[in-house]
Amino acid sequence: MYMKTENVEDGRRVFDHMGERNVVSWTSLLGGYAQNGMNEEVLELFLTMQMEGIKPNPYTFAAVLGALASEGMVEKGVQVHCLIVKLGFKTVTFVSNSLISMYLRSGMGKDARLVFDGMATKNAVTWNCMISGFVTNGLDFAALETFYDMRLAGVKFTQMTFIPLIKLCANRKELGFTRQLHCRVLKDGFNFDPKIKTALMVAYSKCSEINDAFKLFSTMHEAQNVVSWTAMISGHLQNGEIQEAVKLFCLMNKEGVKPNDFTYSTILTAQPAVSPFQIHAQAIKANYEKSPSVGTAILDAYVKLGNIEEAAKAFEQIDERDIVAWSAMLAGYAQIGDSEGATNIFMQLVKEGIKPNEFTFSSVINACASPTAPFEQGKQFHAWSIKSKLSDALCVCSALITMYAKRGNIDNAYQVFRRQQERDLTSWNSMISGYAQHGHAKKALEIFEEMRRENMEMDDITFIGVISACSHAGLVDEGERYFNVMIEKHRISPTMQLYSCMVDLYSRAGMLDKAMDIINMMPFPAGATVWRTLLAASRVHCHLELGKLAAEQLISLQPQDSAAYVLLSNIYAAAGNWHERRNVRKLMDQRKVKKEAGYSWIEVKNKTHSFLASDHSHPMSYQIYSKLDELKMRLKDMGYQPDTDHVLQDIADEDKETILSQHSERLAIAFGLIATPPRTALQIVKNLRVCGDCHTVIKLISLIEGRDIVVRDTNRFHHFKAGSCCCGDYW
Repeated sequence: MYMKTENVEDGRRVFDHMGERNVVSWTSLLGGYAQNGMNEEVLELFLTMQMEGIKPNPYTFAAVLGALASEGMVEKGVQVHCLIVKLGFKTVTFVSNSLISMYLRSGMGKDARLVFDGMATKNAVTWNCMISGFVTNGLDFAALETFYDMRLAGVKFTQMTFIPLIKLCANRKELGFTRQLHCRVLKDGFNFDPKIKTALMVAYSKCSEINDAFKLFSTMHEAQNVVSWTAMISGHLQNGEIQEAVKLFCLMNKEGVKPNDFTYSTILTAQPAVSPFQIHAQAIKANYEKSPSVGTAILDAYVKLGNIEEAAKAFEQIDERDIVAWSAMLAGYAQIGDSEGATNIFMQLVKEGIKPNEFTFSSVINACASPTAPFEQGKQFHAWSIKSKLSDALCVCSALITMYAKRGNIDNAYQVFRRQQERDLTSWNSMISGYAQHGHAKKALEIFEEMRRENMEMDDITFIGVISACSHAGLVDEGERYFNVMIEKHRISPTMQLYSCMVDLYSRAGMLDKAMDIINMMPFPAGATVWRTLLAASRVHCHLELGKLAAEQLISLQPQDSAAYVLLSNIYAAAGNWHERRNVRKLMDQRKVKKEAGYSWIEVKNKTHSFLASDHSHPMSYQIYSKLDELKMRLKDMGYQPDTDHVLQDIADEDKETILSQHSERLAIAFGLIATPPRTALQIVKNLRVCGDCHTVIKLISLIEGRDIVVRDTNRFHHFKAGSCCCGDYW
């Protein structure tokens, strides 16, 4: 009585005061501890019982096996199995059922099958245990085969026969078999069972038959509970019917059904139709904000809003943070490129004894892809993942490929890609995009052709990488061909980003009329990215009218984006129209739009050094400018003449030359040259596009100094070596 009412201490006190204890007393105590989840104590008591000379009975073994299964202590379970055989209880049906359950819960399907095949008498529980266990272990064919054999054996189906099979159909989105099972449920009289109805609702929802799911839900009436409401809300969300899900959530509250932790976790994914702040407030009121599932869902919702501060607060509120919560917090820092925050969280979870999984490593490595992250940090996490035997996990490999590609080491990215035992679409897309960013169009297209030979499924991201590769290399005809292949052969509808890639393809090649044709044929209004691409091209090709059109469209879409004003003013300046340039600058002042300052940074000895144009704040400023003066003389000896057309200000040419010579990327390179040993490769990151004159100068510096120099700007990677660049001046 005490054990069943969760008064374990009182139950134990009664047991301890018993003058005489027999196997029934011990089994009651063991069963009580097992029912209350105190599984380690069950094993200790079982050993003590035997030491006191009490021989276990079949019921004792059933309780002990259940506890061992819950704790995953299958090695001890095998020993108990031997004792069962020794004592002659292996013929007792419910003992064999417990053995089957233990083996299946431990993922040992073959051992469970041996016990099952060796049973002389099997009841419905035996068959159901096998079916449920096979489904849980992903052995769907074995589960269906067992169900078929159960029917042939003439065993009457029960509620627990149908629920795992319906779950199997839901996982596989098998609509036909779901309907057959539904018919059998009706025939066997289980159609009023709320658990079976809820399972069918989930299956129909996952098979995209949301109307059938809702019909079932509508017939439940009084049997509608929080589980069925949550299943229906989840079904609408899975089928993209966000507004319907929100309506159901509101109706559920109106009907007086209190949401549980699963309900809150589910509805929080309905952004932007719901406010995370409102749901968070409801969860606090219902005392669910500390629940791991709800807390993780809340922080994930804030992460998607880009509100890392609120996400971190939600994370701190979670009582027992599991690896999912830690990984979600890491993913949040990775999303905003905060490698320091991600690293701190990772080190904290390790300190607290949490074992990182593949998703944890994937998130922290993605954070290391940020241009401001120390490069060695990503390598260290790569080594850690190898040590943890998780480096071959798909998500980790994809993160590594992206990280190495974004940090300028495309060769390391390719090595990770080649070592992958299994590749998914993300791996292929990451490699294609990586090569495209680095200007290796030929290699990107080779990867794409290899992907096609292996009959890999492709998506819009694949073709964004392919067309970008063509764009950076000036392969207009190839880009057009791949765009048509995407539509005609792969039946992929062009997205805004794909249209933007096509506009970029034509714009870089100076084919601005074709770029406009793409914009005019788009089935939806062109977005900011498209107009920004056209505006930048109009600046490069000095097309004033088209530049004005693109700038007007971009400013109407993003009035606070400085790029539109700056590019338009630069177009006017290049055309010598200083009056219009001043008007654009005045408009910026009126609207309080500030031009983004150009920064460049370089990492030396695990420390990041940042520079502004004409910057004198660095401790080694004197040496840096001395190095620039030295380079200036050596460049002139090689015949270099500054291209002052890149300085769009109404000032003397001499002043323009001074401005060019003190661009932030040149300061960063000069520092790198004096702060690192000769022949050391330099890697520079710039938050704006590298100007044409700097591009020429860096090529010459790579030749003069015998250095490999990698520059990552907002557009792409430039690999400078021995006086040339990987972009072939098609930058």
